[in-house]
Amino acid sequence: MRVLAIGECMAELAPAEVPGNYRLGFAGDTFNTAWYLARLRPDMAVSFQTAIGTDAISRQLREAVAGCGIGTDHIRTVPDRTVGLYLITLTNGERSFSYWRDHSAARLLADDAAALAHAMEEADLVYFSGITLAILAPAARKTLLDALRTARAAGKRIAFDPNLRPRLWSDMGEMTETIMQGAAVCDIALPSFEDEARWFDDADPEATADRYAAAGAETVVVKNGSDPVHCRQGDAQGTYPVPPLSSVIDTTAAGDSFNAAILAGIADDSPMEASIARACRLAGQVVQGRGALVPVDPARVDG
Repeated sequence: MRVLAIGECMAELAPAEVPGNYRLGFAGDTFNTAWYLARLRPDMAVSFQTAIGTDAISRQLREAVAGCGIGTDHIRTVPDRTVGLYLITLTNGERSFSYWRDHSAARLLADDAAALAHAMEEADLVYFSGITLAILAPAARKTLLDALRTARAAGKRIAFDPNLRPRLWSDMGEMTETIMQGAAVCDIALPSFEDEARWFDDADPEATADRYAAAGAETVVVKNGSDPVHCRQGDAQGTYPVPPLSSVIDTTAAGDSFNAAILAGIADDSPMEASIARACRLAGQVVQGRGALVPVDPARVDG
């Protein structure tokens, strides 16, 4: 299975153990999922498609991506641009973010339609998110959605995490409309109920699953924090418990890592119950560490 993740990878400043100190790393929602997928399945060909600048930190980002076993052939270089930056602030394990990304090269990742199509041609499964859509100009957003639609028609499987981030959109109508356009080109939707309830007025996770299924997704896995995961595959629906955790240090990338285990299970044709159980165990490890990319033990994920 060849997996292509599309989106933005940013420089991350995460709180270190010493108060007031920060660690520099690289992270971003779809990249995080690719990173955890490469940890779970080192035998799988995982690539990342984005755009970076020509400065030192852009080169450092490319080297970091390659160094963790993720393919960089589809990372474009854009002159006079750089990578975005975000800083994590933690309060009782819950994170908030401050961003500096206006001059991010990743905003131009879909400007080259031919490069985008070529990247998808080399993949079996393509993964993108609502953040991927949000950072693009409207014309580039259409280019990406058209490429995804074409790839799906050619037999590629498309996975989508809506990852609703209102601050990235000009208004909420644009956000909800575009998210459902993304849903219309995917086979696998991975929404989070808290966000969906707030912005789509879903009464319960089943309503979220039904809405994405109606848009065209064959499989919908609805994350819901510590509450049960709701899954719909075709006409079949079920809920799966989330094991309790004794403590949470940092919830950054909990959903991204969860998604990685779901995609690994889809690649293996694993039963969804087993995939969700592994996803919960992986996310449980991740929230015990700091920052987006936490060293994990695949053996513990497999139970």
